[in-house]
Amino acid sequence: MTSRSASPLLVWAGILTLYVVWGSTYLAIRVAVGSIPPFLMAGIRFVAAGTLLTAAVWAWGRGTVRLPNRREAIDSAVVGAMLLIGGMGMVSWAETTVPSGIAALLAGLMPMWLGVFARVVFGERMARGAVAGTIVGLAGVALLVGPTLATGGAEAPGLIALLLSPMSWAAGSLYAARRAVLPKPALMASGTEMLLGGLLLLAVAAVTGEVGGFSPAAVTPDAWLGLLYLTTVGSLVGFVTFAWLVGVAPLARVTTYAYVNPMVAVILGAIILGEALDLRTIAGAVVVVAGVVLIVSATRQPSRERESVPAPEPVPSAG
Repeated sequence: MTSRSASPLLVWAGILTLYVVWGSTYLAIRVAVGSIPPFLMAGIRFVAAGTLLTAAVWAWGRGTVRLPNRREAIDSAVVGAMLLIGGMGMVSWAETTVPSGIAALLAGLMPMWLGVFARVVFGERMARGAVAGTIVGLAGVALLVGPTLATGGAEAPGLIALLLSPMSWAAGSLYAARRAVLPKPALMASGTEMLLGGLLLLAVAAVTGEVGGFSPAAVTPDAWLGLLYLTTVGSLVGFVTFAWLVGVAPLARVTTYAYVNPMVAVILGAIILGEALDLRTIAGAVVVVAGVVLIVSATRQPSRERESVPAPEPVPSAG
Protein backbone atom coordinates (compact mmCIF):
# COMPACT_ATOMS: atom_id res chain seq x y z
CA MET A 1 0.00 0.00 0.00
CA THR A 2 1.42 3.41 -0.96
CA SER A 3 0.53 6.80 0.43
CA ARG A 4 -0.26 8.35 -2.95
CA SER A 5 -0.27 7.41 -6.61
CA ALA A 6 1.99 8.31 -9.50
CA SER A 7 1.98 7.43 -13.17
CA PRO A 8 3.70 4.13 -14.03
CA LEU A 9 5.99 6.04 -16.41
CA LEU A 10 7.22 8.31 -13.61
CA VAL A 11 7.66 5.37 -11.24
CA TRP A 12 9.77 3.45 -13.71
CA ALA A 13 11.76 6.60 -14.51
CA GLY A 14 12.53 6.89 -10.79
CA ILE A 15 13.49 3.21 -10.51
CA LEU A 16 15.77 3.45 -13.55
CA THR A 17 17.31 6.55 -11.98
CA LEU A 18 18.14 4.50 -8.87
CA TYR A 19 19.63 1.73 -11.00
CA VAL A 20 21.92 4.13 -12.84
CA VAL A 21 22.74 6.49 -9.96
CA TRP A 22 23.46 3.95 -7.23
CA GLY A 23 25.04 1.55 -9.71
CA SER A 24 27.43 4.21 -11.00
CA THR A 25 28.62 5.49 -7.63
CA TYR A 26 31.09 2.60 -7.25
CA LEU A 27 32.69 3.76 -10.48
CA ALA A 28 32.77 7.35 -9.21
CA ILE A 29 34.37 6.23 -5.93
CA ARG A 30 37.09 4.36 -7.82
CA VAL A 31 37.84 7.50 -9.86
CA ALA A 32 37.75 9.85 -6.85
CA VAL A 33 40.08 7.79 -4.64
CA GLY A 34 42.62 7.75 -7.46
CA SER A 35 44.01 11.00 -6.06
CA ILE A 36 41.89 11.87 -2.99
CA PRO A 37 42.50 9.87 0.21
CA PRO A 38 39.48 7.58 0.72
CA PHE A 39 38.26 8.55 4.20
CA LEU A 40 38.81 12.24 3.46
CA MET A 41 36.94 11.90 0.17
CA ALA A 42 34.00 10.14 1.83
CA GLY A 43 33.96 12.67 4.68
CA ILE A 44 33.85 15.66 2.34
CA ARG A 45 31.14 14.00 0.30
CA PHE A 46 28.80 13.20 3.16
CA VAL A 47 29.33 16.43 5.12
CA ALA A 48 28.46 18.42 2.01
CA ALA A 49 25.50 16.24 1.03
CA GLY A 50 24.21 15.99 4.60
CA THR A 51 24.40 19.74 5.13
CA LEU A 52 22.55 20.46 1.89
CA LEU A 53 19.87 17.83 2.48
CA THR A 54 19.25 18.79 6.12
CA ALA A 55 19.05 22.49 5.28
CA ALA A 56 16.72 21.87 2.33
CA VAL A 57 14.32 19.66 4.33
CA TRP A 58 14.23 22.11 7.23
CA ALA A 59 13.68 25.11 4.93
CA TRP A 60 11.01 23.30 2.86
CA GLY A 61 9.09 22.21 5.95
CA ARG A 62 9.68 25.33 7.97
CA GLY A 63 7.21 25.46 10.81
CA THR A 64 6.49 21.72 10.62
CA VAL A 65 9.99 20.17 10.55
CA ARG A 66 12.26 20.72 13.54
CA LEU A 67 15.98 20.22 13.89
CA PRO A 68 17.14 17.06 15.72
CA ASN A 69 17.19 17.06 19.50
CA ARG A 70 20.08 15.69 21.59
CA ARG A 71 18.89 12.05 21.62
CA GLU A 72 18.16 12.10 17.90
CA ALA A 73 21.57 13.62 17.17
CA ILE A 74 23.38 10.98 19.24
CA ASP A 75 21.51 8.09 17.63
CA SER A 76 22.03 9.64 14.19
CA ALA A 77 25.76 9.82 14.89
CA VAL A 78 25.81 6.14 15.92
CA VAL A 79 23.90 5.10 12.80
CA GLY A 80 26.04 7.39 10.66
CA ALA A 81 29.23 5.84 12.05
CA MET A 82 28.04 2.31 11.30
CA LEU A 83 26.74 3.13 7.83
CA LEU A 84 29.35 5.60 6.68
CA ILE A 85 32.60 4.67 8.47
CA GLY A 86 32.05 0.93 8.65
CA GLY A 87 30.04 0.89 5.45
CA MET A 88 31.02 3.44 2.83
CA GLY A 89 34.35 4.44 4.39
CA MET A 90 35.60 0.87 4.07
CA VAL A 91 34.23 0.63 0.53
CA SER A 92 36.11 3.80 -0.42
CA TRP A 93 39.32 2.53 1.19
CA ALA A 94 38.96 -0.87 -0.46
CA GLU A 95 38.49 0.65 -3.91
CA THR A 96 42.03 2.02 -3.82
CA THR A 97 43.07 -1.56 -4.70
CA VAL A 98 39.92 -3.51 -5.63
CA PRO A 99 37.98 -3.02 -8.90
CA SER A 100 34.71 -1.14 -8.56
CA GLY A 101 32.63 -4.04 -9.93
CA ILE A 102 33.92 -6.48 -7.31
CA ALA A 103 33.34 -3.84 -4.61
CA ALA A 104 29.72 -3.42 -5.71
CA LEU A 105 29.07 -7.16 -5.71
CA LEU A 106 30.44 -7.69 -2.20
CA ALA A 107 28.79 -4.55 -0.76
CA GLY A 108 25.54 -5.68 -2.38
CA LEU A 109 25.38 -8.62 0.03
CA MET A 110 24.05 -6.32 2.75
CA PRO A 111 20.53 -7.91 2.60
CA MET A 112 22.11 -11.27 3.42
CA TRP A 113 23.76 -9.93 6.58
CA LEU A 114 20.57 -8.07 7.49
CA GLY A 115 18.73 -11.38 7.63
CA VAL A 116 21.55 -13.17 9.45
CA PHE A 117 21.84 -10.47 12.14
CA ALA A 118 18.06 -10.28 12.57
CA ARG A 119 18.11 -14.01 13.20
CA VAL A 120 21.08 -13.93 15.59
CA VAL A 121 20.21 -10.78 17.55
CA PHE A 122 16.40 -10.77 17.49
CA GLY A 123 15.68 -14.46 17.00
CA GLU A 124 13.68 -13.89 13.83
CA ARG A 125 13.18 -16.88 11.58
CA MET A 126 14.56 -16.65 8.09
CA ALA A 127 12.34 -17.75 5.24
CA ARG A 128 13.55 -20.79 3.32
CA GLY A 129 14.27 -18.60 0.33
CA ALA A 130 16.41 -16.29 2.45
CA VAL A 131 18.35 -19.25 3.87
CA ALA A 132 18.91 -20.59 0.37
CA GLY A 133 19.93 -17.12 -0.82
CA THR A 134 22.42 -16.82 2.04
CA ILE A 135 24.04 -20.13 1.10
CA VAL A 136 24.16 -19.12 -2.57
CA GLY A 137 25.54 -15.68 -1.68
CA LEU A 138 28.33 -17.16 0.44
CA ALA A 139 29.19 -19.53 -2.40
CA GLY A 140 29.46 -16.54 -4.72
CA VAL A 141 31.74 -14.76 -2.26
CA ALA A 142 34.00 -17.82 -2.07
CA LEU A 143 34.15 -17.92 -5.86
CA LEU A 144 34.90 -14.20 -6.17
CA VAL A 145 37.48 -13.70 -3.41
CA GLY A 146 38.53 -17.15 -2.20
CA PRO A 147 41.58 -17.58 -4.45
CA THR A 148 42.91 -14.07 -3.73
CA LEU A 149 42.47 -14.41 0.03
CA ALA A 150 44.07 -17.85 -0.03
CA THR A 151 47.20 -16.53 -1.75
CA GLY A 152 47.33 -13.23 0.17
CA GLY A 153 47.44 -11.02 -2.92
CA ALA A 154 47.70 -7.23 -2.91
CA GLU A 155 43.92 -6.95 -3.04
CA ALA A 156 43.40 -9.14 0.06
CA PRO A 157 43.11 -6.30 2.67
CA GLY A 158 40.62 -4.47 0.48
CA LEU A 159 38.57 -7.61 -0.04
CA ILE A 160 38.45 -8.21 3.71
CA ALA A 161 37.21 -4.62 4.17
CA LEU A 162 34.52 -5.28 1.57
CA LEU A 163 33.40 -8.38 3.44
CA LEU A 164 33.11 -6.36 6.67
CA SER A 165 31.47 -3.32 5.07
CA PRO A 166 28.00 -4.81 4.40
CA MET A 167 28.04 -6.34 7.90
CA SER A 168 28.48 -2.87 9.39
CA TRP A 169 25.78 -1.46 7.09
CA ALA A 170 23.35 -4.24 8.08
CA ALA A 171 24.05 -3.75 11.81
CA GLY A 172 23.52 0.00 11.45
CA SER A 173 20.28 -0.55 9.54
CA LEU A 174 18.93 -2.86 12.24
CA TYR A 175 19.91 -0.41 14.98
CA ALA A 176 18.21 2.42 13.07
CA ALA A 177 15.04 0.34 12.64
CA ARG A 178 14.82 -1.23 16.11
CA ARG A 179 16.60 0.92 18.68
CA ALA A 180 17.45 4.39 17.44
CA VAL A 181 15.36 7.52 17.91
CA LEU A 182 15.85 9.40 14.66
CA PRO A 183 14.68 12.78 13.32
CA LYS A 184 11.58 13.02 11.15
CA PRO A 185 10.80 13.03 8.30
CA ALA A 186 12.98 10.29 6.79
CA LEU A 187 14.96 12.73 4.64
CA MET A 188 15.88 14.75 7.74
CA ALA A 189 17.14 11.53 9.34
CA SER A 190 19.16 10.71 6.21
CA GLY A 191 20.64 14.19 6.07
CA THR A 192 21.55 14.18 9.76
CA GLU A 193 23.15 10.73 9.49
CA MET A 194 25.17 11.85 6.46
CA LEU A 195 26.29 15.07 8.14
CA LEU A 196 27.33 13.52 11.46
CA GLY A 197 28.73 10.39 9.87
CA GLY A 198 30.69 12.58 7.45
CA LEU A 199 32.19 14.56 10.33
CA LEU A 200 33.27 11.28 11.94
CA LEU A 201 34.82 10.21 8.63
CA LEU A 202 36.83 13.45 8.60
CA ALA A 203 38.01 12.63 12.13
CA VAL A 204 39.16 9.20 10.90
CA ALA A 205 40.94 10.91 8.00
CA ALA A 206 42.73 13.20 10.46
CA VAL A 207 43.77 10.34 12.78
CA THR A 208 45.06 8.22 9.89
CA GLY A 209 47.14 11.10 8.52
CA GLU A 210 45.09 11.60 5.37
CA VAL A 211 44.35 15.24 6.17
CA GLY A 212 47.95 16.14 6.97
CA GLY A 213 49.27 14.54 3.80
CA PHE A 214 46.58 15.85 1.48
CA SER A 215 47.51 18.22 -1.33
CA PRO A 216 44.59 19.66 -3.31
CA ALA A 217 47.01 20.51 -6.12
CA ALA A 218 47.67 16.80 -6.61
CA VAL A 219 44.00 15.97 -7.21
CA THR A 220 43.15 15.26 -10.84
CA PRO A 221 40.16 16.89 -12.56
CA ASP A 222 38.55 13.45 -12.91
CA ALA A 223 38.78 12.90 -9.14
CA TRP A 224 37.15 16.28 -8.41
CA LEU A 225 34.36 15.42 -10.88
CA GLY A 226 33.95 12.03 -9.20
CA LEU A 227 33.61 13.68 -5.80
CA LEU A 228 31.12 16.23 -7.16
CA TYR A 229 29.07 13.45 -8.76
CA LEU A 230 29.01 11.42 -5.54
CA THR A 231 27.93 14.44 -3.49
CA THR A 232 25.19 15.73 -5.74
CA VAL A 233 23.91 12.84 -7.83
CA GLY A 234 24.92 9.82 -5.74
CA SER A 235 23.74 11.18 -2.40
CA LEU A 236 21.16 13.90 -3.02
CA VAL A 237 19.45 12.72 -6.21
CA GLY A 238 19.63 9.08 -5.11
CA PHE A 239 18.13 9.62 -1.66
CA VAL A 240 15.41 12.03 -2.78
CA THR A 241 14.40 9.65 -5.58
CA PHE A 242 14.31 6.71 -3.18
CA ALA A 243 12.26 8.64 -0.62
CA TRP A 244 9.75 9.61 -3.31
CA LEU A 245 9.51 6.07 -4.67
CA VAL A 246 8.76 4.40 -1.35
CA GLY A 247 5.74 6.72 -1.04
CA VAL A 248 4.28 6.07 -4.48
CA ALA A 249 5.41 2.61 -5.64
CA PRO A 250 5.30 -0.95 -4.26
CA LEU A 251 8.36 -1.65 -2.10
CA ALA A 252 8.87 -4.96 -3.94
CA ARG A 253 9.50 -3.02 -7.13
CA VAL A 254 11.68 -0.34 -5.54
CA THR A 255 13.98 -2.80 -3.76
CA THR A 256 15.00 -4.41 -7.04
CA TYR A 257 17.85 -1.89 -6.89
CA ALA A 258 19.53 -4.29 -4.42
CA TYR A 259 20.41 -6.75 -7.14
CA VAL A 260 20.39 -4.56 -10.25
CA ASN A 261 22.91 -1.98 -8.97
CA PRO A 262 25.84 -4.44 -8.64
CA MET A 263 25.37 -5.58 -12.23
CA VAL A 264 25.24 -1.95 -13.42
CA ALA A 265 28.50 -1.32 -11.50
CA VAL A 266 30.21 -4.37 -13.03
CA ILE A 267 29.20 -3.34 -16.56
CA LEU A 268 30.25 0.31 -16.10
CA GLY A 269 33.56 -0.70 -14.54
CA ALA A 270 34.34 -2.95 -17.49
CA ILE A 271 33.29 -0.44 -20.14
CA ILE A 272 34.65 2.80 -18.68
CA LEU A 273 37.59 1.68 -16.53
CA GLY A 274 38.51 -1.44 -18.45
CA GLU A 275 38.17 -3.66 -15.37
CA ALA A 276 38.80 -7.32 -16.15
CA LEU A 277 35.82 -9.61 -16.62
CA ASP A 278 37.28 -13.12 -16.55
CA LEU A 279 35.20 -16.27 -16.32
CA ARG A 280 35.58 -16.54 -12.52
CA THR A 281 34.41 -12.94 -12.01
CA ILE A 282 31.40 -13.43 -14.28
CA ALA A 283 30.45 -16.71 -12.58
CA GLY A 284 30.91 -15.18 -9.11
CA ALA A 285 28.81 -12.17 -10.08
CA VAL A 286 25.98 -14.36 -11.33
CA VAL A 287 26.00 -16.48 -8.16
CA VAL A 288 26.14 -13.47 -5.80
CA VAL A 289 23.30 -11.67 -7.59
CA ALA A 290 21.24 -14.86 -7.62
CA GLY A 291 21.68 -15.09 -3.86
CA VAL A 292 20.58 -11.49 -3.37
CA VAL A 293 17.53 -12.04 -5.60
CA LEU A 294 16.50 -15.02 -3.46
CA ILE A 295 16.98 -13.07 -0.22
CA VAL A 296 15.20 -9.89 -1.30
CA SER A 297 12.32 -11.86 -2.83
CA ALA A 298 11.90 -13.91 0.34
CA THR A 299 11.92 -10.89 2.66
CA ARG A 300 9.16 -9.25 0.63
CA GLN A 301 6.78 -12.14 1.22
CA PRO A 302 5.38 -12.28 4.77
CA SER A 303 4.97 -15.76 6.23
CA ARG A 304 2.54 -16.90 8.89
CA GLU A 305 5.39 -18.75 10.56
CA ARG A 306 7.76 -15.84 11.03
CA GLU A 307 8.26 -12.12 11.29
CA SER A 308 9.55 -10.69 8.06
CA VAL A 309 13.13 -9.51 8.11
CA PRO A 310 13.11 -5.75 7.39
CA ALA A 311 13.45 -4.71 3.77
CA PRO A 312 17.00 -3.67 2.89
CA GLU A 313 17.94 -0.05 3.42
CA PRO A 314 19.42 1.90 0.51
CA VAL A 315 23.21 2.07 0.15
CA PRO A 316 24.08 5.72 0.25
CA SER A 317 27.04 5.60 -2.03
CA ALA A 318 25.49 3.41 -4.24
CA GLY A 319 24.56 5.00 -2.03
